[in-house]
Amino acid sequence: MYRKGAYVVDVREDRIAQVIGGSSSRVQLQSPDGSLQWEVPFAALRLATGEEREAAGLRPYLGTCPDCVTLAARRRTVPPEQRGKAAADAHRHWITAHSSSEASR
Repeated sequence: MYRKGAYVVDVREDRIAQVIGGSSSRVQLQSPDGSLQWEVPFAALRLATGEEREAAGLRPYLGTCPDCVTLAARRRTVPPEQRGKAAADAHRHWITAHSSSEASR
């Protein structure tokens, strides 16, 4: 199962979408602009690549932002008791630096 909010590609139509729910065999999707919703078999999906998300005008690929790369590395290397703060720092950065185009949707 893909997590809610993940961007995937419906391989039957080569169409990017965002996961909004589902079960183990079917996944509920919506178009990035929220105008369409549909359901597909789990097997008809794959994760969207960073390039596909960028081409669709979605989140920039995190590897292109030096701060995102640094924060992601920190999340992987800090002791377990500090991971919550590291995750919050990364999330805060994402909201302030990258979410302005998505917030308007």
